[in-house]
Amino acid sequence: MSNVRWIDTHCHLDAQEFGPPWQKVRAQAAMNNVVHCVLPAVHVANFDAVRELAHAGADSYCLGIHPLYVAQAHDDDLDRLDAALTEYRDDPRLVAVGEIGLDYFVPELCASPLRERQQHFYLAQLKLARQHGLPVVLHVRRSVDQVLKGLRSVGHSQTWHGIAHAFNGSTQQAQAFIDLGLKLGFGGALTFERALQLRRLAASLPLPAIVLETDSPDMPPHWLYKTAEQRAAGEPQGINSPAELPRIGAELAALRGISPESLAEVTTANALSALPGLRALLPGQTF
Repeated sequence: MSNVRWIDTHCHLDAQEFGPPWQKVRAQAAMNNVVHCVLPAVHVANFDAVRELAHAGADSYCLGIHPLYVAQAHDDDLDRLDAALTEYRDDPRLVAVGEIGLDYFVPELCASPLRERQQHFYLAQLKLARQHGLPVVLHVRRSVDQVLKGLRSVGHSQTWHGIAHAFNGSTQQAQAFIDLGLKLGFGGALTFERALQLRRLAASLPLPAIVLETDSPDMPPHWLYKTAEQRAAGEPQGINSPAELPRIGAELAALRGISPESLAEVTTANALSALPGLRALLPGQTF
């Protein structure tokens, strides 16, 4: 499979789980034919880290404030994001505003005042993406309809570029994102046989709508996952990394009845469509 090339559209190489020797993590991914990684920021404090890692690894990055971090975000962090997007507007490795969105899984984020606060941050960051002409990388955990509402409101029902990361909604919701021009990110969660709905979606959605991601070190595939009982017994949780992407892709290819080579070609082209800035970073590549 030496001719197969993969793009990990969502990984957090700055996470503490990878420690200082992140180069080993990236090198292992390259050995597994992962030619590019997209590194989203999650709060203002890691803007510099993702930018530096992207430049060091010839990858790309996104700047944004994740809904899980709005509680500790300062009121002027949106101004700081705007300033960073302005400062790095000519940096070809800045490819999107992200990771942004809404999270209605964490109980405290569902109640006032954090529910309203994350909505404020989400809508403001959508407006910044429009203002700076950048795609969006969206967090949509149990919040698909509300995220879609924001896209329609800020975009005035015009199309977007970007990715609904870790998508796990209905077929109708998937189509709504597709109709707005967005791609849907799938990763390790689809490797679990019990994830019946997600596997059906991954197998049946239009292939041009799908991109692949690891969300590493989070969202481990089944071969790395340990149950609470196993962890209590001393078995360490496997650390997800971009190197797992080809195996995740192979599982999706099997679900769809196509070859991994075909899936890699199409999903890589899809990533370039979702994040157009990637095209300039992969000169001479034929996908």
